[in-house]
Amino acid sequence: MNITQIEKTVRVNDQSQVAPPRQYGTNFVTSKDGTSIGYRQYGHGPAVVLVQGMMGTAHNFDQIATLLADTFTVFVPDRRGRGLSRDTGKDYGIQKEVEDLDALLSQTGAHNVFGLSAGAIVALQAALTLSDIHKLAIFEPPLFINGTLPNAQIARYEKEMTQGKRAAALVTAMQAGQFGPPLLNRMPRWLLEAFVNRILKIEEKNGSGDYASMKELAFTLHNDFHLVSTMSDKLANFSAVRTKVLLLGGGKSPAYFKTALASLEKVLPNFKRVNFPELGHGAAWNYDSQRNPDGRPEAVAQELLQFFAEPIKP
Repeated sequence: MNITQIEKTVRVNDQSQVAPPRQYGTNFVTSKDGTSIGYRQYGHGPAVVLVQGMMGTAHNFDQIATLLADTFTVFVPDRRGRGLSRDTGKDYGIQKEVEDLDALLSQTGAHNVFGLSAGAIVALQAALTLSDIHKLAIFEPPLFINGTLPNAQIARYEKEMTQGKRAAALVTAMQAGQFGPPLLNRMPRWLLEAFVNRILKIEEKNGSGDYASMKELAFTLHNDFHLVSTMSDKLANFSAVRTKVLLLGGGKSPAYFKTALASLEKVLPNFKRVNFPELGHGAAWNYDSQRNPDGRPEAVAQELLQFFAEPIKP
């Protein structure tokens, strides 16, 4: 067995240098249960699949896909229930997400997979059973270790969504996942709710451009929280992953992501670790001065290009 246990620290420039937008095509694949999964396709070369995480759609990966597209054919699916993949289907669970990825790998011939956040959990779980995955890169899967899952906040989010309090539910979700700058944790909750409610009203009036609206994303969190809850404290299962795994993380991300990556190092038999001290959880997303000023897709793309280009050792 080829075991690589390397930790690499990458420092990046504070100024984002993003490639200009690139044309892409769209297509669909039918998953095992009949659900239609839409995806974007960029570039030419060996195939790579990028699996999105919470609070995003395929469009959030537009810049990193563009950066990879000179070397790879990049397939970026919208996970079920969002974007091009509107239908969630029945009996949602981690296995449905794995089946979606399986269908896409079969249709595209891809063997390289990158997963972000909740998408990283999907990709890790898929690597246990899908032989089509030869290389896997993951950025900060939200694996909660030793009973640290924020159950009370997840339950509050579900209640607020049922009551139609979307702004309140989004604030609860952000607090549960520790999204956004630390300043948000010090702001009064009423002020946060007012701020989010204002964004919802602006998007309702003016739209959200190529991005999914906050209203749409609020509903997708139900499935993401279900996925994260299901996989909580399932770390030991991943000792059976034989695929080579690139573990990526940011120095400015919440502590539970760092704990998850450190814990994966203890169970994965074949991995490489890369740390970006100056980056946070949104590094792989588009750089956007308004939506995601912390995006540094060029730094993440550089590591993916190197990792997926390396020959697989027997």
